[in-house]
Amino acid sequence: MIRHIVLIRFRADISETAINAIFADLHAIKAKMPGVLAITSGRSESPEQIERGYLHGFVADFADWAALAAYQDHPDHKGVGAALVAAAEGGIDGILVFDLPVA
Repeated sequence: MIRHIVLIRFRADISETAINAIFADLHAIKAKMPGVLAITSGRSESPEQIERGYLHGFVADFADWAALAAYQDHPDHKGVGAALVAAAEGGIDGILVFDLPVA
């Protein structure tokens, strides 16, 4: 399994309603693509409070690297990705992506 971790620093003018709409579009992808095992998204509730501005994020679990590649090429992912970049502080610089193979 591949765990795709994305952290976002949204611009201050982006409302929680707008963020939730982007995440809703992201969750809709799961029903359209085999190999997407789970998607979880939201705002950090860490008691450590060391998010460094990355207050929102999501985790998507994929069956394998091929499923992640198919997701990355899917037009709906490209649309969600463009919305995330447009809403992130500094564009792509406001987004962190980490892919982790999980046994």
